[in-house]
Amino acid sequence: MAVNEKKIESKFQDLSNQTQPEPHLLKHCINAFVVGGLICDVGQFFTNYFLNIGIAKDDVGTYVSIVMVFIGAFLTGLGVYDKIASFAGAGTVVPITGFSNSIVSPAMEFKKEGFVFGVGAKMFTIAGPVLVYGISSSVIVGIIYYVISLM
Repeated sequence: MAVNEKKIESKFQDLSNQTQPEPHLLKHCINAFVVGGLICDVGQFFTNYFLNIGIAKDDVGTYVSIVMVFIGAFLTGLGVYDKIASFAGAGTVVPITGFSNSIVSPAMEFKKEGFVFGVGAKMFTIAGPVLVYGISSSVIVGIIYYVISLM
């Protein structure tokens, strides 16, 4: 039986390799670079704008983060962000707008299940582990820094 399963698996792999489209790696890299760069340009535009209207330099990063998260969530709600992401791939995942998209997408998908068990529970399915890991690692680094500073 195991020999027969290996033959079937081998035939499946051969068929899968024959029908799989050739990846256009260079094209995908260029798309990700351009779109990711444009997202960063938008962030830089808001940074310059907030600095020009007199917001303190220490507060500008917070303002820009809020605006970029809003833009990512808004475009996700309109269904535009997913189209941009299918074109640009990782170019939309890396900036903060990708984090916003990862929170809003599951919330929109499960809104039929209600606000608590749908939106509330599913909102952090993707972003939750990132938050837990980020917070946990920052606490560990803080403890290590504190112990080293005592020496």
